Amino acid sequence: MTMKRWIAIIVAAALIFVSIGVNSLSYIFTRDFNGLFEEMRATSSSGYQENILEQGTGKDKIAVLTVDGIIQDLGNSTSIFQPSGYNHQYFMNQLNGILEDKQIKGVVLKVNTPGGGVVESADIYDAIRMIQEERGIPFYVSMGGMAASGGYYISAPADKIFVNHETITGSIGVIMESVNYAKLAEKYGIDFNTIKTGPYKDIMSGSRAMTDEERAMLQEMINDSYERFVDIIEEGRDMTEADVKKIADGRIMNGRQAIESGLADEYGKTSDVIAAMKEDYDLQKATVFEYSTLDSWSSIFGVKASKLFGSNIESELIGKLLSDYNAPRMMYLYGER
Repeated sequence: MTMKRWIAIIVAAALIFVSIGVNSLSYIFTRDFNGLFEEMRATSSSGYQENILEQGTGKDKIAVLTVDGIIQDLGNSTSIFQPSGYNHQYFMNQLNGILEDKQIKGVVLKVNTPGGGVVESADIYDAIRMIQEERGIPFYVSMGGMAASGGYYISAPADKIFVNHETITGSIGVIMESVNYAKLAEKYGIDFNTIKTGPYKDIMSGSRAMTDEERAMLQEMINDSYERFVDIIEEGRDMTEADVKKIADGRIMNGRQAIESGLADEYGKTSDVIAAMKEDYDLQKATVFEYSTLDSWSSIFGVKASKLFGSNIESELIGKLLSDYNAPRMMYLYGER
């Protein structure tokens, strides 16, 4: 990389930190602190509050939940340099709130995601099934532009699934991948010193080729997760294993294909889904709401660095340098990680 590009990176980084400081101070001194602390106190116990979308005349409520972005639990690894998106713990808290709120008589789940981690997807699926079994309330899914792989996994238990004509869904399957840069390292004379306690401790390491035995081990793991995915669709969509596996080969499909294959029920946008739930379950007087949150102090100091960087090689390099290391893992995911 040329000196000019390095200088550009340093200048861009400096501008980010200056921008953070200016934006944070501006936010702090222009806020109504009484209102701010009231909001924070209201959300401190649960992490969310109810935002009314349609005011009803009765006590019943319909909750609208949203899964938008890759389904993964970033834990404490998030930073100002990572774009905001799906928050796993926050979403699980919402599901727990629905389980406890006896006035909620139905849930509309808006899904717009390429999928994500197998564990996180299973978390959501298990929570939805618990709500269905213990509360007996309906779940309707409203698929957005994409509801693929893990996005379909969490949709499968719904009582009805609605799609748009251009929705991308399907991609039923499991993927696990890593980058093998051994030949590239060899070309540039880079050696790796690895000390390990067993022959498989560095399985899927990028510094060496994978053996056939290792590949077989990982394939067995992948197959187990795949079979669970198939079972969930069998149960949720009342399909036979053979019918599911005809389309559970990783293919994606649009809304029409999803309906014809039995993976979805009807066309409809979110407003249509809410109206259908009201009609189907006599909830015309219900209040429709969604959960919202005051993201505590992170909303005061947070900033999307991606907007400042833009899409260029320097921003990608900085993102790589600042991001945490993630080992290869199984994913219900369509597209790139």
